[in-house]
Amino acid sequence: MARRGSLSDFDSGSEDSSLSDSELQEAFAKGALKPGLNVVLEERPKRRNDADGLKQCLSEFRQQLAWVERLDVTLGQVMDPASQSAANKDAVDPENDFQREMSFYRQAQAAVLEALPRLRKLQVPTRRPDDYFAEMAKSDQQMQKIRQKLKSKQEAMERSEKAKQLRAMRKYGKKVQTEILQRRQKEKKNMLNAVKKYQKGLSDKLDFLDEEQMLSQGNKKGGASQRIKKGPNAKRRYKNQKFGFGGKKKGSKWNTKESVNDVSSFRSKVAHNKGPGKAGKGGKKALNKRPGKRARQKMKSRAR
Repeated sequence: MARRGSLSDFDSGSEDSSLSDSELQEAFAKGALKPGLNVVLEERPKRRNDADGLKQCLSEFRQQLAWVERLDVTLGQVMDPASQSAANKDAVDPENDFQREMSFYRQAQAAVLEALPRLRKLQVPTRRPDDYFAEMAKSDQQMQKIRQKLKSKQEAMERSEKAKQLRAMRKYGKKVQTEILQRRQKEKKNMLNAVKKYQKGLSDKLDFLDEEQMLSQGNKKGGASQRIKKGPNAKRRYKNQKFGFGGKKKGSKWNTKESVNDVSSFRSKVAHNKGPGKAGKGGKKALNKRPGKRARQKMKSRAR
């Protein structure tokens, strides 16, 4: 019994709600409700094909011009030459994009084939002359921009390639440097191990000292050869050419063992006063060819 009572209450509530909706609609139609909570739904305009109105508009802007000024060709649907039967003439499915585009293509082709004879009859040229040069689709400024863009792209590619090469060279240089450091560390470790073995008496060989000495001599020779090959710079060569090569100044006239033993410049006649212009035993006194002071004065007075 309780369930029946609940169902009856539900039916009465639905009837009250339907009545309230109808009352609201009547009130809204009378204008008793305020706007804002309810929206008026406008009916969609009915579509109609006003053929008379369209013909009237066409007659208003139509101009009676010659066909050569209009160049309009009107054709119906063209049958596909591949299908010989006329049953397939109206078999173009509008939802099929390929069939629809092919029908447009055949219709345009048929219109061209119909218009060409009429144009030739009216002596209208339909082919482009051989000496006709059409204007470029893009201006020179646009082409210049395109060239600059391509050039900038090429320069960017070259810069990226150079950067890649530099990175590769740096990697190679780091690799060589690490190899050299590892080799030096290995040599140092081997030498220290050999020294420890010698100190502990486990070995009586001193080969590691010879190897170290040879390495140091090789480094010195390499540095000397580099210095010899390099030579003085341009400024030093110019100063050497202008002022000499310098050298030791103090004590440059002192005798040495080599200079004492060298007697190549010794002259016996000069050493014993027997040379020309020297008064010696059996020699004559050298004559003074210069006149005296008084004679020179007399010569000056005569010249005046």
